[in-house]
Amino acid sequence: MTMADKSCSYFLDVLASKAPVPGGGGAAAMGAAVGMALSNMVGNLTVGKKKFADVEEEVKDLLEQGYKIIEELKVLVDKDAEVFEPLSKAYGLPKETAEQAAHKAKVMEECSKEACSVPLEIMRKSYAGIKIHERMGQIGTKLAISDVGCGVAFLKAALVSGQLNVLINLGAIKDDQFIKETVAEMDHLLEEGSRVADDTLNSVIEKFK
Repeated sequence: MTMADKSCSYFLDVLASKAPVPGGGGAAAMGAAVGMALSNMVGNLTVGKKKFADVEEEVKDLLEQGYKIIEELKVLVDKDAEVFEPLSKAYGLPKETAEQAAHKAKVMEECSKEACSVPLEIMRKSYAGIKIHERMGQIGTKLAISDVGCGVAFLKAALVSGQLNVLINLGAIKDDQFIKETVAEMDHLLEEGSRVADDTLNSVIEKFK
């Protein structure tokens, strides 16, 4: 049974404990899934209403994309824990001799690259979810518009959390090209995703004035 299949209470209890996983990455993936679910709730409240007949097919498409992202994020909750385990073991490798130190550095780099991959993927999914919220806020029912704002706030938080979990794993990596490419994508996702999330949230707030 995956972590995402267990109760919310169980997840929070383990998250709050001294257990190494789940940590920030798993929490980011779960939070992003919660955010994505809020957009889908708005979509499901929109379909079938005569008032929204002209956008119903688009809303259904957004719902399909949203459900796919939710499932992918649920997988990433456990994937984050999977990639952390070998990294945590690598920290304990001996480095008394030059050979041991070189081996440890090599293993640390390989494990750190793998550990970077999951939070970066969480950022990609969060960005995609933010774009869906942007459109859902424009065409979905206004009766649940606050949920678009809540959902996009969760996804922005996951975006930032993903960035932090990428950054902490870059320290053991010496591959300059890998670092350059990873940071470039991370910065783009954060900058553009935050801009769209903030615009969407502000648009929601404006509707209450």
